[in-house]
Amino acid sequence: MDQFTINLLFVGASFALYIGIAIWARAGSTSEFYAAGRGIHPVTNGMATAADWMSAASFISMAGLIAFTGYDNSTFLMGWTGGYVLLALLLAPYLRKFGKYTVSEFIGDRFYSQTARIVAVICLIVASVTYVIGQMTGVGVAFGRFLEVSNTTGLLIGAGVVFAYAVFGGMKGVTYTQVAQYCVLITAYTIPAIFISLQLTGTPVPALGLFGDTASGEPLLTKLDAIVTELGFNEYTAHHSNTLNMVLFTLSLMIGTAGLPHVIMRFFTVPKVSDARWSAGWALVFIALLYLTAPAVGAMARLNISDMMWPNGGIEGGAVSVEEIDNDPRYDWMATWQKTGLLDWEDKNGDGKIQYYNDKSEAMTAIAEEKGWVGNELTNFNRDILVLANPEIANLPGWVIGLVAAGGLAAALSTAAGLLLAISSAVSHDLVKGAINPQISEKGELLAARIAMAVAIVVATYLGLNPPGFAAQTVALAFGLAAASIFPALMMGIFSTRINNTGAVAGMLAGLTVTLVYIFLHKGWLFIPGTNSFTDADPLLGPIKSTSFGAIGAMINFGTAYLVAGMTKETPQEIKDLVESIRIPRGAGAAQDH
Repeated sequence: MDQFTINLLFVGASFALYIGIAIWARAGSTSEFYAAGRGIHPVTNGMATAADWMSAASFISMAGLIAFTGYDNSTFLMGWTGGYVLLALLLAPYLRKFGKYTVSEFIGDRFYSQTARIVAVICLIVASVTYVIGQMTGVGVAFGRFLEVSNTTGLLIGAGVVFAYAVFGGMKGVTYTQVAQYCVLITAYTIPAIFISLQLTGTPVPALGLFGDTASGEPLLTKLDAIVTELGFNEYTAHHSNTLNMVLFTLSLMIGTAGLPHVIMRFFTVPKVSDARWSAGWALVFIALLYLTAPAVGAMARLNISDMMWPNGGIEGGAVSVEEIDNDPRYDWMATWQKTGLLDWEDKNGDGKIQYYNDKSEAMTAIAEEKGWVGNELTNFNRDILVLANPEIANLPGWVIGLVAAGGLAAALSTAAGLLLAISSAVSHDLVKGAINPQISEKGELLAARIAMAVAIVVATYLGLNPPGFAAQTVALAFGLAAASIFPALMMGIFSTRINNTGAVAGMLAGLTVTLVYIFLHKGWLFIPGTNSFTDADPLLGPIKSTSFGAIGAMINFGTAYLVAGMTKETPQEIKDLVESIRIPRGAGAAQDH
């Protein structure tokens, strides 16, 4: 059986499962559509939250960014997992006790303002649409490879699949679908990692293999450092980036995690307030299974790629020949990925070999001139393909490659569904029912939700054709927007009686506007290529990249809110009493219901 058929069988079987679950658990009421009837067990919800969370950025893109940068990109791991601690301790139980369906509804009621609710909807939509762009980018990469079509065609096919099960299932269907998707994606991520760890270090636990010895007796990370530095790249295990930017980026990911609407919505689905905190704890356990494996996947893949491009023992032994790439079965993966447009090479100097090295390194320039090289000949290696290509690079069995295909799609589609549900809930429940037509019927509200979801899919698909970065980088921008706009409003809403409606609105608008402008200045206005004035290689404010600015946007939000609140009318007493009641532990077993 050829690889294409194996891929179709794995992907087809997983999709049949997801769509079957979505039909079985189809939402029949607004309570089931928005909050799954508030009957989800904490362990089940933790697993669904993990799948909702571990998107294309985590499964497909993160290990690729770690692989090609090393230690400095461990910030993704620290920021994203740290955010769940904040979420469990500071937000989830209190928001569940308040008992509303959406984040925007909480903000509208807490700050006793329809304007605050609408502004929260705008913030939610901006952050969520940016996030969905990253997911659709991952969907395009995965479908493009495993259906052996172009990245663009893969993206369009993926959009149709997302529409099929997300639009009809609602939160109830999405929850049980995400449980199945978690099982698929964690199996698909860890099995290849175990195989590769055994190949390279003889250790079946990838996280331990990362610090183990290779067959030659040399520590894996020491060997990797030697290879990448020989090729002119930065030492893999050392810190090379700006420390201030690194701290701001980590902080932005942490508070962005705690402010993501589609994640927070999951904690409205459990029966009790205490279950919300347990859900966050279980989610962190399920997430850790992948996040402890990702650094090993990145490092081992980088070592394998370097060995494949220099199979004769490094620079002195000579690079891989064009003839080997064309005829050796071990290199078949390169031709397959070339079809997607995400991998390419060129024999620039006509010597019949493909030299892969850092042609921007001063030290390598002299070596290149001496040897007659005219630049890096691995002209395109998209970071988002690394995890999906990893089993092929390591020459693993066909069924493992098919499993990874299903896992990559599960990761991208599960988060896309959660985000689209957050967007549709904000539009239908907070905008249509909450502000435009309070008398709308339940049936009309569900229809509005599904139309909003369909529009969001179209917008995200269009923007996903020309994303502002790799999947994880695009997702990091969304975290920055959530950090700058939603997280401060939630924190002040729960822990400060001083902040009034005017202060909250001013803070959200200030944080969102400043952060969005900073991102557009670096990534292009509305993410349109070529309209940027700066780049992350040469940022507007010293070392601060657009992906790190969310933490500064959050500070601006907090500062503006407190300043404006101090200059305007005091918070009404009944709202102060409401805030105090949310935080009182007594009665934690029962939650308000809407």
